[in-house]
Amino acid sequence: MRFATFGKAGMLAALMAGSALSTAAHAAGTVDIAIIGEADTFDPMVSTKDVVSIVTQHFVETLYTFDSGWNIAPLLATDLPVISEDGLSYTIGIREGVTFHDGSTMDAQDVVASLKRWTEIASRGKAVADKIASIEASGDFEVTISMNEPYSPLLSLLAFSNSAAAIYPQEILAETIANVVGTGPYRIGEHVPDQYLQLVKFDGYVSREEPTDGAAGRREQSVDEIRFIPVPDPNTRIEGLLSGQFDFADALPTESYERLQGSDIIAPQLLEAFGWPLWAINHKAGLMTDKTIRLALQAALPIDDMLFAAFGDEKFYAVDGPMYPEGWFWRTDAGTEAYNQNDQAKAGELLKEAGYDGTPLRILTSRQYEFHFKMAEVAKMALEMAGFTVEMDVVDWATLGQRRNDPALWDIYISHSPFLPEPALNPTYFPSYRMGWSNPEKDEILTKLNQETDPDKRMVLFTELQKQVFEDVGFIKVGNFNALRGLRKDLNGVTTSPWPFFWNVTRAQ
Repeated sequence: MRFATFGKAGMLAALMAGSALSTAAHAAGTVDIAIIGEADTFDPMVSTKDVVSIVTQHFVETLYTFDSGWNIAPLLATDLPVISEDGLSYTIGIREGVTFHDGSTMDAQDVVASLKRWTEIASRGKAVADKIASIEASGDFEVTISMNEPYSPLLSLLAFSNSAAAIYPQEILAETIANVVGTGPYRIGEHVPDQYLQLVKFDGYVSREEPTDGAAGRREQSVDEIRFIPVPDPNTRIEGLLSGQFDFADALPTESYERLQGSDIIAPQLLEAFGWPLWAINHKAGLMTDKTIRLALQAALPIDDMLFAAFGDEKFYAVDGPMYPEGWFWRTDAGTEAYNQNDQAKAGELLKEAGYDGTPLRILTSRQYEFHFKMAEVAKMALEMAGFTVEMDVVDWATLGQRRNDPALWDIYISHSPFLPEPALNPTYFPSYRMGWSNPEKDEILTKLNQETDPDKRMVLFTELQKQVFEDVGFIKVGNFNALRGLRKDLNGVTTSPWPFFWNVTRAQ
């Protein structure tokens, strides 16, 4: 399968093709979704990208999911598991009568094989692999996961849609799956790279019967087709939305908010306290393996200016250091005295202490998320004032996803994450993640946090973990931001989830 980036001609061709398809198909029950680029894989096990999660959750499912309150709910499992008193055994019932898109019927053997693959190739699965003693079928429709030690985030990991514990037919499993087969309400129809991914109703889908609640409960298959159209340029996403070509557009620049508000056909959708921009640090190789240089980086960054450049209006962002925003259980101020120092002189002294020799600081970023690039531009000036030599590597999002897997190619890459209900869902804390952040004290805290089941004790441990983020400069949280999307006013049932889904969407008549 080929994945390439849009040139101007390619983008125009894609938009023209998408427009023709859209005009013809809206009456037949099709929604056209503008996303920031190609999903570079249809196998959500092997990716933590939001664009992959958004697309694949429509045709690939997991044992569990999250409801609207971020509570864990069963999806392919019959119910929540039976957990032994010592926390070492999870017995999971598997729904009977669930069919894969290839016509085969899901059973415990498919689940076992899929979960074993997850522990071998998925970043989140690998993070828990050494805690799992065995995964076995304990009946035709029952699976038992036995643990070496208690691991409190296990169900959250099994429910998450990126680096997902996806369930596939065991016959297709391999290190790389060429043709993804799932159980979801939609299946892959046609994929024209750089133009669209067409998903069509899966006639054999068996929905849960509970009322819809977030991603949990009933999935209605309300529209016949869903088309995801990669549109890397944010202004093109806006214009396509306002012209009526797209029904929904993701990741819009904040300066378009008033235009969307003033439209007769489009409404803005603002997800407040959506997430946080991330400066991911390479702890495996290169400049950032020196802690003193990491401290210089942290000291130099002008957080206020970076966020203002990225989002423009304070209704779209907050200068906020803790890993969780106000109102979340995990909120703590531990370590945040090191946040937003904006002190280039201090950074310069730290660079002298480190014996910095002018080696370029390589920042890997993309303009498909425009706020990533804007933050990097402002930061570059401050870092150069502090004495860094800065080299910007600006690529498309798919290329960034490839390059960040090679620690020889970058020192910083810029990404972002929604706020997640369980710290263990944030892979940046784990040594097994591509950043490779590891030190004995942090690793011990993380292990204890994930073994502990008492919420108050876990909070104490998370406080220590957050202090490590700042003291060791494991990564840099830039602040909080609200995400802006746009949708047609005649489109009903669009979730406000960080990963929007469209199986329950209807169009007003």
